[in-house]
Amino acid sequence: MLQRPKGTYDLYGDDALKILYLKKIINSLMDKYNFKYFQTPIFESSEVFHRGVGETTDIVSKETYDFTDRGDRNLTLRPEGTAGIVRCFIENKLYAEPMPLKAWYFGSMFRYERPQSGRNREFSQFGVEVFGCDDVIMDAEIISIVVNLFSLLGLNGIKVNINSLGDKESRDNYREALLDYFKPYLNDLCDDCKSRYEKNPLRILDCKVDSDKIVMKEAPKIADYLNEESKNHFEEVKKYLDALNIDYIVNDNLVRGLDYYTHTVFKVDADIKGFGSQNVLAAGGRYNNLVETIGGPKTSGVGFALGVERLLLALDAENIDIAECQPLDIYGMCMSDDERPYLLKIVNYLRLNGFNVDLDYSGRNLKNNFKHADRLGAKFIIIIGEEEVKNDFVTIKDNDTKEEYKIKLDEIIDFFDNRISEE
Repeated sequence: MLQRPKGTYDLYGDDALKILYLKKIINSLMDKYNFKYFQTPIFESSEVFHRGVGETTDIVSKETYDFTDRGDRNLTLRPEGTAGIVRCFIENKLYAEPMPLKAWYFGSMFRYERPQSGRNREFSQFGVEVFGCDDVIMDAEIISIVVNLFSLLGLNGIKVNINSLGDKESRDNYREALLDYFKPYLNDLCDDCKSRYEKNPLRILDCKVDSDKIVMKEAPKIADYLNEESKNHFEEVKKYLDALNIDYIVNDNLVRGLDYYTHTVFKVDADIKGFGSQNVLAAGGRYNNLVETIGGPKTSGVGFALGVERLLLALDAENIDIAECQPLDIYGMCMSDDERPYLLKIVNYLRLNGFNVDLDYSGRNLKNNFKHADRLGAKFIIIIGEEEVKNDFVTIKDNDTKEEYKIKLDEIIDFFDNRISEE
């Protein structure tokens, strides 16, 4: 039997409804923040991610799906959303438009890793990116999007962690301090950390294997190496978060797993009983050098991303049901095959006027059709027989009160507008 690839899943039923409802909530929220929807290819030139995400990251070094197409081009299934949006920003010369440019995306990402709860090889990600805005207020506003989304969904127990990586000067100073500090302890670190030591020592702090070791807990803190500009930037971020009444924790060990971050970095955890290690629901920060790294003009950037499946697991753990089943307004049936063209015309007319309508496709008898309408949760039933076709009217049954109405075809929209809108 053919089966779906390991680490992927089929989406249908209530799970599909949850995704659609979540996307509707996100779309509405993005309109309120004046963000515009972007969609980029599911695969890009491998260089987009190797230069954008960073050669030293686990994503690029271990997790990307790389392949060569028939034209001998090196391509990669997108493992995250930011690098593709930046490529789009540069290629389409969107930097020539009035800034800031505020983009959001929602789509599938791919990473080759061990499948587990909340972590699949194909997964959906929602994210936002803002280009051309150096104002610190944008850092706080980006964090507020995550907090407000979780609030709209009714998710409690969230915790905002923030830190600053500083500007290039601050990061370079911190990098040297980490090299000096970790050098005597290299033999005590995992193989990945030994590799990170030369390539990007900041990523040692992001290690899951060695995180509980004393050597990690006593490592130098980035706060001690921030220059005045970087310190001021971080203090401004905290000031604006305070103005928004957003509670936060300054987490000195938060460095993020991607190479392109500068200044503000953050993650949002869910404090949910029994949720385990999959408690990070969203993460992001500022990346003022990324556009230039990928080949564009020097342009500031800030954004975040969240894993949709992990968010849905958190909602389930909190017993928050967001499956929104659209009720069926009208179900249509006819007495014989002769009336089906007339029924189909009416159904099409109603759909074009905004009603949710289904009809009998199986030639059920009258009794079974009424049962099927009940299963579908139809509010009204249209019954078409020979008399209705001959005299150009419809018989309508209220499936709640069981009352019946004989309505002329040119009055049918007003009839349903008055009754369905009332509900």
